[in-house]
Amino acid sequence: MNLTLKIWRQKNANDKGGLVDYKVNDVSPDMSFLEMLDVLNEDLINKGEEPIAFDHDCREGICGMCSLYINGEAHGPDRGVTTCQLHMRMFKDGDTIYIEPFRAAAFPVIKDLVVDRTSMDRIQHAGGFISVNTSGNTIDANAIPINKHDADTAFDAATCIGCGACVASCKNSSAMLFVSAKVSQFALLPQGKIEATDRVLNMVKQMDEEGFGNCTNTGACEVECPKGISLENIARMNREYLKASLKG
Repeated sequence: MNLTLKIWRQKNANDKGGLVDYKVNDVSPDMSFLEMLDVLNEDLINKGEEPIAFDHDCREGICGMCSLYINGEAHGPDRGVTTCQLHMRMFKDGDTIYIEPFRAAAFPVIKDLVVDRTSMDRIQHAGGFISVNTSGNTIDANAIPINKHDADTAFDAATCIGCGACVASCKNSSAMLFVSAKVSQFALLPQGKIEATDRVLNMVKQMDEEGFGNCTNTGACEVECPKGISLENIARMNREYLKASLKG
């Protein structure tokens, strides 16, 4: 395939930035999207030009690093996949592909397609954990019986990889799907009950301080989430937040 790429180039957070056109030829439909960008970067380096900066790590759909906004969709036109799992067979010969970074006030651009998503790390640090004394008091993981439905639902929430697609796809740049997934995975399990009140209050407070918007109820986040995190988690987080607020 021969493709035209319109890629966002930006030197740093203070640079205005803009779309730059690139031609890529002989692209195999079996290539991943990132492999196609690798080929382009190799060509740019051979020409003595600055390669395009983009995030990536595991390239297995696990780490959530490879977050690109492709043709107006977080992670591109496929569903249930991250950018690194997107293959070029989703495009046609002669296509023009727009490639941009995730857009949100809480995700400032570092360079080109790389954004700073440490705001999500700070939310996690605010309460996305349980405090357990394991010093000489280790308890077998199966010692506490848990309803299978609750265990399965908690596991589904825990599959969130924190990529930020929910934020990028939301017109309010809301992180509520991400935060609710982290709250839900503990709220459904007995191990998370002890710190449940502080957890939801602190994580929501940090989310607001980071500048994320409120939920729009349009459901775009669930549609474009590579792990299919359900909107039901947002409803659960709202219930947890209400209960915690009343206790306070």
